[in-house]
Order: sequence, then C-alpha cells, then structure tokens
Amino acid sequence: MFGSKKKKKQKLSFSDLVEQLRPDLSRESLGVGPDFPGVAPNPLLSGDARTRNAELRAGVLALGVLVDWREVSSDGSPRVVLMLDVETAEGHSFRGIADEDLTITELTRLAPGQTMPVLYRPAVLDHYVALARDADPGRVQQLADEIARRKGA
Repeated sequence: MFGSKKKKKQKLSFSDLVEQLRPDLSRESLGVGPDFPGVAPNPLLSGDARTRNAELRAGVLALGVLVDWREVSSDGSPRVVLMLDVETAEGHSFRGIADEDLTITELTRLAPGQTMPVLYRPAVLDHYVALARDADPGRVQQLADEIARRKGA
C-alpha cells in the first residue's frame, strides 16, 4: 500500500457524459461533427440553451429534410431531437439538429424524407436549428423554388 500510485480519475466533459448515458444522442449517432456542443438534458435549466432558442426564433429561414429523430423525454408533451439535412437559400447544406417539444399528434406524423421549414443562425452554424412553425407558406414555397432552381441549374 505504501508507495502505490493512485490512478487519476479522468474528468469527463458534459458531452462525453451525455454520450455515455445516451449513446443515441452522441455526435456520431446524430451525424454531426466534433464541434457540436451537444443536446442539453433540460433546455429550460440551461442558460446557453435558452439564449440559443431565443436567437433561433429570430433566425433565417431554410428547409430541412427529416432524416431521423430521437425521443429525449416523454413527460407531458414529448421532447424530441430531430435530425434534418438543411439547405439554405445561399446554397449551404448541413446536418441540423432541432430540439423540440411536440404534441403526440405531431410526433405520430413524423416521417423520414418530410420537408420542414426551419430557422438557423448563419453567423454561428453550430448545427442547431428550430422548426419554423409560424413561417409564411408563401415564403416557404419561394425558398423551395429557389433551392430547386439552383439544384436544377
């Protein structure tokens, strides 16, 4: 016992801890890069998440195609992480992650390949997006037409 060396405990980052507890929410599983800050266990208690959500509500419109989703919590209305392939008006594409509270009806209507309007922060580009639930349908159609024209050209 004397002279024995104690092993130092490796301090885990928050993201590493979440990945151990919920491997389905790991960066690799979500399809995002190493710069992705991760999914907050409770966005209502996270100041960063509240700030991010406020900024996303004032974000720029883009279109996202639903790839998959993970249910994070089912207390009350289900909290879901949606993985979307996002296309912007400027021609940028990225994997977007939306952390949303959905109704049971909305949850049952989710289908891979479904196109949804989303909001993103062009100055940040950290993979976070938010569903643009109140987006003007005319503006969404105009954006879809712009993206289709660019892809067809």
